Amino acid sequence: MRSTRLTMLVLSICFAVSMQAGAQDELRESIATDYQRNLEALFKHFHENPELSHREFETSERLAAEIRELGYEVTEGVGGTGVVAVMQNGDGPTVMIRADMDGLPIREQSGLEYASTATQEDIDGEVKPVMHACGHDTHITSLVGTARQMAARKSEWSGTLVLIGQPAEERISGARRMLEDGLYERFPKPDYALAFHVSAGIPTGRIEVPLALRASSADSVDIVVHGVGAHGASPHKGIDPVLVASQIVVSLQSVVSRTIAPQQAGVITVGAIHGGSKHNIIGDRVEMQLTVRSNDFEVRDTLLDAIDRVARGVAISLGVPDDLLPEVTRSETETTPPTINDSATAERVRNVVAEAFGEDVLWDEPRDGMGAEDFAYFVTPDSGVKGVYFNVGGTPPEDLDDAPSHHSPFFRIEPEPAITMATETMVRAATHLFGGGMEEAQ
Repeated sequence: MRSTRLTMLVLSICFAVSMQAGAQDELRESIATDYQRNLEALFKHFHENPELSHREFETSERLAAEIRELGYEVTEGVGGTGVVAVMQNGDGPTVMIRADMDGLPIREQSGLEYASTATQEDIDGEVKPVMHACGHDTHITSLVGTARQMAARKSEWSGTLVLIGQPAEERISGARRMLEDGLYERFPKPDYALAFHVSAGIPTGRIEVPLALRASSADSVDIVVHGVGAHGASPHKGIDPVLVASQIVVSLQSVVSRTIAPQQAGVITVGAIHGGSKHNIIGDRVEMQLTVRSNDFEVRDTLLDAIDRVARGVAISLGVPDDLLPEVTRSETETTPPTINDSATAERVRNVVAEAFGEDVLWDEPRDGMGAEDFAYFVTPDSGVKGVYFNVGGTPPEDLDDAPSHHSPFFRIEPEPAITMATETMVRAATHLFGGGMEEAQ
């Protein structure tokens, strides 16, 4: 009798494993088929027709149309050009999946047959070339693929699914605008929020799911340095703003090394400096543009306050009068806190990835920069939303060493493996969180 029970138990386990493997194969095949029939052409369309931040008019219209056809309730124009799609499917948690839509003002030189030749008037009134040089075309294509799979598999999940097409990630302002436009009041507020980024620095077939920090904070800071104009041959008769600005640049480089703890991370980069008009003229104004990065809320405040102090102190030391001291302005729009994953939820997503693709798929290399993401606004500590932002490999392993970086005119990724793997991960992660959320509620 015991032998019979044991045999039945083994057979039951084998049957369950076989059913699970079959379901995994079916989902993978369905996504692969969808890519060949629909998503490949959609990706090329998005790549050939990029639009700049807060100017994603046709992109958002096409994204909304694609998802509306699948039975979602779709609202356009949220936070400017944002798209929100909702599918309610019984009781359960609310899961939000976000994809960013905007391109960059770069002339594409990737050599792709579907390379962008688009130009567009930017929000500053200038006409600029436009390119998807950061992979957002991958993100919105995968969002459509995910929407299709979730709509077709409503029997496998219960709750409310919210899909977001977000504008202006490149200006780190689109997420905040959507929230200011009532995203969490007008639509179901998520219990969980998911997003991914294709990475040229990770090989195709690999996925990175950070358990805590995913992206650094970013703040744009402008400094106007004032001086007193004079002849270049008589510098003693004026106050040279170029000299003052130069000293500020040098002094700022000591802030990270001498103001924050050695184990903390921080970056202050002066990305642009403009001043003067001629060889032999001392002007009266220099304009500086900075980006500031950190991984910690307290460090972020320390760096920003130090910029104020250094700019003022250097100017005073060089004899700038009180009424001409530098003006330091922190951008109210190009700013975002660090993106920090909810550790417990990230661990669950990692387990989903490992179960679906194998442990070897997980990528755990150290970060090599301090890129920022305004997904952080959707999952701030006070929001109560548990967020997970993961990375999907976009470069064939054999090309990894020579892969152009994001924001390069030569940027290119391998779309099929990135889009299909990201879509499968999103579907599995969302389905798991719907089930997990229901169990927790009980």
